[in-house]
Amino acid sequence: MLLCVTAHHRNTAFDLLERLAVDPADLSCGVRDGHAAIRGAVSIATCNRLEVYVDIDAPDLLARSIAQSSVSRALESIGGAEAASAAQSAEILHDAGAIHHLFSVAAGLESVAVGEEEIAGQVKRSAHIAREAGLSTPLLDRAFQEATRTARAARAKGDASRTGRSLARLALDLVGSRLADWSGVNVLLVGTGQYAATTVAALRERGADRIRVYSPSGRAQVFARRSDTEATNELDSSLVWADVVITCTTRLSIGPDDVPDDARCYIVDLGLPRNVDAAVGDLEGVTLLDLETIRLHAPLVHWSAEEDARTVVDAAAHSYVSDSAVEPAIVALRQHVLDLVDSEIARVRSRGDDGRVEEALRHLTSVFLHTPSIMARRHAAAGRADAVSEAIEVLFGLEAGGATGSSHGEALQHGEQGKTVGLGR
Repeated sequence: MLLCVTAHHRNTAFDLLERLAVDPADLSCGVRDGHAAIRGAVSIATCNRLEVYVDIDAPDLLARSIAQSSVSRALESIGGAEAASAAQSAEILHDAGAIHHLFSVAAGLESVAVGEEEIAGQVKRSAHIAREAGLSTPLLDRAFQEATRTARAARAKGDASRTGRSLARLALDLVGSRLADWSGVNVLLVGTGQYAATTVAALRERGADRIRVYSPSGRAQVFARRSDTEATNELDSSLVWADVVITCTTRLSIGPDDVPDDARCYIVDLGLPRNVDAAVGDLEGVTLLDLETIRLHAPLVHWSAEEDARTVVDAAAHSYVSDSAVEPAIVALRQHVLDLVDSEIARVRSRGDDGRVEEALRHLTSVFLHTPSIMARRHAAAGRADAVSEAIEVLFGLEAGGATGSSHGEALQHGEQGKTVGLGR
């Protein structure tokens, strides 16, 4: 069974998510070693989410209990009691729901900035790290590989390359339309997380060469060295210095009283929850663009592309779950036939016949199994996985165990994404 324990920006406050900033490899290892029923674990850790995908050999309710306690203990071991407490609002998704969520995350559809491209790389790296550390399993590998493929397909369908799926890039385009040239423009960046790094890259692409970084958490110096920008500890004077201010942090709230009277700038608020009070936009000399404003000004194709991407993800998740539902039956059939062939080959060899007989038998086996495998997957995609399993059991006397996933495929088809439960006690 595949489970996902997820704490993200929709179910967990940002100040709590900060406490969940743990090393994903350490977390995967702690979870995998937390119970004998857990075969493997892959963790995804970003500034907006912490997720653990678990391959577990246990019935549904027991599996969720094991996953919950294993993640809690691992977090407490790595990050202390605060980390374990911060994950109380996490949810547990299982089977079809976990797959749909993983595919949506990889495609950027669950991000703060819907459609962001950076998350796909983070998902891929998480799977690679777990695999290299021996923490993954074939089930997890296949799910993450398909998630990466689906993310590429969703971006292509959503025409992401031409519309610029990052909100930071879209916001900079809106501001840039009012500037003659980004070169020489004073830019103040508030925040030092992953999205701040993405914003710096977008600024460089546009020719911005005067970028100053302020961090409420005191990380500006380190970030500045890595990004070749200038660090500052003075917010007030930097607001006066800046022509453009971009905020993307969780530790700061700027109100009208925080903005000096002589500040003249565009302020782009990418924070969620917002970093800048809407009343700041009423100050003389200040133009405020928040997420709502950016969405209103976005080209129609940019946001309709999201629906196209969701269509791709829904179809891919449904297909994956349907295939998974019938896979045990196909494996059982293949193994049955291969065992019969091996027995026949052994009998032929005992009589001293040459290898051409073995070659012919194995070729015949491959041809024989091809059409049943294809048809089984087609019927599974149509919601008849249980019927396939029953047919194989009746015709061949095989126990195809585990082929109960057609209900998951049907659930996805009707909009359900798997049952969710809180991680909290």
